[in-house]
Amino acid sequence: MNIPFSPPDIGEKEIQLVCDALRSGWITTGPKTKEFENKISEYIGTSKTVCLNSATAAMELTLRVLGIGAGDEVIVPAYTYTATCSVICHVGAKPVIVDISRDSHQMDYENLDGFFTEKTKAIMPVDLAGIPCDYDKIFDCIERNKFKFRADNDIQRGFGRVIVVADCAHGFGAERSGKKSGNFADFTCFSFHAVKNLTTAEGGAVTWRNQDFIDNEKLYKEYMNLSLHGQTKDALNKNRPGAWEYDIVAPYYKCNMTDIQAAIGLGQLERYEEMLKRRHEIIARYDNALSPFKVTLLKHSDSDMRSSGHLYFMRVDGIKEEERNDIIVQFAERGIATNVHYKPLPMLTAYKNMGFSIKDYPNAFSAYENEITLPLYSRLTDEEVDYIVCNAADILKEYMR
Repeated sequence: MNIPFSPPDIGEKEIQLVCDALRSGWITTGPKTKEFENKISEYIGTSKTVCLNSATAAMELTLRVLGIGAGDEVIVPAYTYTATCSVICHVGAKPVIVDISRDSHQMDYENLDGFFTEKTKAIMPVDLAGIPCDYDKIFDCIERNKFKFRADNDIQRGFGRVIVVADCAHGFGAERSGKKSGNFADFTCFSFHAVKNLTTAEGGAVTWRNQDFIDNEKLYKEYMNLSLHGQTKDALNKNRPGAWEYDIVAPYYKCNMTDIQAAIGLGQLERYEEMLKRRHEIIARYDNALSPFKVTLLKHSDSDMRSSGHLYFMRVDGIKEEERNDIIVQFAERGIATNVHYKPLPMLTAYKNMGFSIKDYPNAFSAYENEITLPLYSRLTDEEVDYIVCNAADILKEYMR
């Protein structure tokens, strides 16, 4: 067999909706994008959603909406993809990288207090693999450190505390306590990249919780301005009879979603719960097959939580990087593509050049050095899953000694 790591699950519905968009004459931001935004809000249970061309854009524009920039600090975990941290740099703020805990891939909540200063404006937790963070602990920590917070603008004064901007790139559709991701953080950013559970080829979105001091329509328009060069009208509004005139309020950015992308997303959303169900069926089969071996696995569901089932992490206990890489080669030789999530930020040149050292992040390095990510996607057949677990068992038996 030849099993890729994470191909998109595209069906006839998505193809038909893309064809409809192409025939409609609207291929940039238009009616399908607006419909997709509304459907996402309906699915999650929030009032407004903004669709953009990536989760990276969603995170960066959110920091800009919040007025975060030079002289500010934003807390971010060491164990994440660069996008979480790079957007902090894009706006001119300082990333404050914290280690993860020894027993999870989430921030070390017990030692988080020491990273809050008067310059801290936001914290960006990561719902890694689609498992929601413990937002109760995050908000408890924020409340304990509220006395340090110094607001620089009206929206910051409205919050009166450090603001939680969730990198939920992996977590669309995850649930905790009966609520879907998008309801936990102040702002939640999703990815619809080609490898994500729900894809628009490239794309992302941001949604937020209602606040008394936030005018949702005004905030939505602010995101629109930021994503369309600061232009006061999008193409859809400019197309109305006699409505050509517009203004540019500031020299902003270009990161809107197109109707072609939104068409794919609308088709995906219609069958998304079925796709999630299939992912969790595969997770259950992996868990059952791998339980006899010396591996550490993530918990994707319990009585209070259901992840989005985005990634399946398998940590092989007691091995180092060299042995981990050898196992990856063995999988590849058997036609099974695997991956590693992630190299911690302080291991990357960009962040080493900022003065970060992996020596200061032992838990992140420990989680990385023996981690292997197995294929997990809704198109995987039972036969392919059987092939993966049989070969995994054959490879892992060498590491039982």
